[in-house]
Amino acid sequence: MSPIIYLHGFASGPSSSKARFFRDRLERAGAQVEIPDLAAGDFEHLAITGQLGVLERAAAGRPVALMGSSMGGYLATLYAARHPEVTRLVLLAPAFGFARRWPTSLGPNAVDEWRARGTMDFFHYADNRKRALSYGLLEDAGKYEDFPEFRQPALIFHGALDDVVPVAYSQQFAAAHSNVTLEVLDSGHELLNVLEHMAERVVPFLTSGG
Repeated sequence: MSPIIYLHGFASGPSSSKARFFRDRLERAGAQVEIPDLAAGDFEHLAITGQLGVLERAAAGRPVALMGSSMGGYLATLYAARHPEVTRLVLLAPAFGFARRWPTSLGPNAVDEWRARGTMDFFHYADNRKRALSYGLLEDAGKYEDFPEFRQPALIFHGALDDVVPVAYSQQFAAAHSNVTLEVLDSGHELLNVLEHMAERVVPFLTSGG
């Protein structure tokens, strides 16, 4: 059984409720689970490149399975596309199209203001307060593809009512990739009401070898 690295979402951290839930369930099944702080203690200068560096150090060249939520799911796909030693993936509402979706979610005027000011405040769920974030996140994210071409087996869970990352992104990706199984659930972006349902599928998938 490969070690499992769980990748938390945007403005979150290793102690998120989903991270703790899945670590508990997977460790009960005998898995080794690691949950790195993707911001490495510096949320203001968060970047996709920096987070991939955190993941690369955590994986240390080993065969690993990846599980990621939202932005963490997108990071998992980027890493898997570049590292064939990744064995399999579980993606929870993966943030495909990460860079391109910000003008839609924030509004073009807000993005322009963010660029001009250099930083914008976002609520950080792990810290329970607003934190400044550099516009460098979007500049850096623009270097990466919307839909990374990974070929490892993957499960994707996405809420039909997701108002952060539209489910159509996961549907588009799954339709073009036979290695992916997509389950659309009656939930929103956080998927908190379907944790038990997902665990019944995630635990055997990630602990059955590979």
